[in-house]
Amino acid sequence: MAQVRELRCRECDRTYAVAPVHVCEFCFGPLEPVYDYDAIAASVTRAGIEAGPRTIWRYSPLLPIGDGVERVDLGTGCTPLIKADNLARELGIKHLYLKNDMANPTHSFKDRVVTVALTAARAMGFTTVACASTGNLANSVAAHAARVGLRAFVFIPADLEEAKIITTAVYGANVVAVKGNYDHVNRLCSEIAQTMPWGFLNVNLRPFYSEGSKTLAFEVVEQLGWEAPEHIVVPAASGSLLTKVHRGLSELHRVGLLDTEPATSIHLAQAEGCSPIVAAFRSGIDHIRPVKPQTIAKSLAIGNPADGYYAARVVRKTEGTAEAVSDDEIIAGIRLLASTEGLFTETAGGVTIAALKRMAAAGAFQDDGRVVALLTGMGLKTAEALSGRLGPTVEIQPDLEAFRQALDFLDLEGPA
Repeated sequence: MAQVRELRCRECDRTYAVAPVHVCEFCFGPLEPVYDYDAIAASVTRAGIEAGPRTIWRYSPLLPIGDGVERVDLGTGCTPLIKADNLARELGIKHLYLKNDMANPTHSFKDRVVTVALTAARAMGFTTVACASTGNLANSVAAHAARVGLRAFVFIPADLEEAKIITTAVYGANVVAVKGNYDHVNRLCSEIAQTMPWGFLNVNLRPFYSEGSKTLAFEVVEQLGWEAPEHIVVPAASGSLLTKVHRGLSELHRVGLLDTEPATSIHLAQAEGCSPIVAAFRSGIDHIRPVKPQTIAKSLAIGNPADGYYAARVVRKTEGTAEAVSDDEIIAGIRLLASTEGLFTETAGGVTIAALKRMAAAGAFQDDGRVVALLTGMGLKTAEALSGRLGPTVEIQPDLEAFRQALDFLDLEGPA
């Protein structure tokens, strides 16, 4: 792990040796990796990155894994950045792009954090890995662990969507369903991590795990011709994804891969039934008031977000906005995206699109800059959220006359 010099507390700046620890023992602040940016700047180039693998590992100089470490890799990253002209017209946005992380190996952005964290876990000698999850992380941990023969335990809320449970269990991981919400699951995992010699991705391995999210920012900038967009819209659960997108943009400039310091406004999207970060942002307070989640967007249902304060601070610093949307708006967002761009996103993506719509209507993008919205997971994982809302347009008998009558009923025209 020579790539990282040390770990540093985000609050008090105390430093720690590189190890599976995530909290400062003095102030309980979160720890982050510290890189030698001068050394990275002296060696990294755009051409070198472009010649690298078609995965997130093309950005390895800015990830916490040293040279010579065997990577746990299913081929994550380099997902499409789609120019969404149809949706843009619908919302009144001039330049809209969708970062489609549904194209990752287990169909969510969590593959980015898992490939980094499990690589670090193996380098540190762990043979069992674990996590607390609302679904996508569980999928990814189970798949990556299966690939390299690690034992895996994934802890999930018992009421998680069935599709996410199945798409975790299929890889052979130990799936532990906890009768409670994500915050109960996470608290339990923190206790287990103190008693078992396991690598918990979002506990003792969190400093390494969260760094994988930076690669979303790296890819967007590279795909835009090494330019930062004017706006990025990010769905928020713990808030870590948003803070790491911001960190990624800053690092690209710091090592010379961005010519100018990015002036990207970072916007935050949450569901109304679990929106403690939006509440903190709107009220201007410096702390997060935990809430009890009540939303169909279960992958965002973290009532006590670990990085919530930092996420709200980034939104303020970058002059972004924060919106919370209802469950009905989430469903409408899913359907709007599918009907305009042919992309079926999960409920978290519905949050992003619904919030994007609100932001556009409120004038957040009046500068006509480039807007990038993050789609973090695919719709088949949460299809049950649409149950009872969609079905056949019509049902007919198997004969031509019945079909013709149906066309008349639907006011459609047959072929000329």
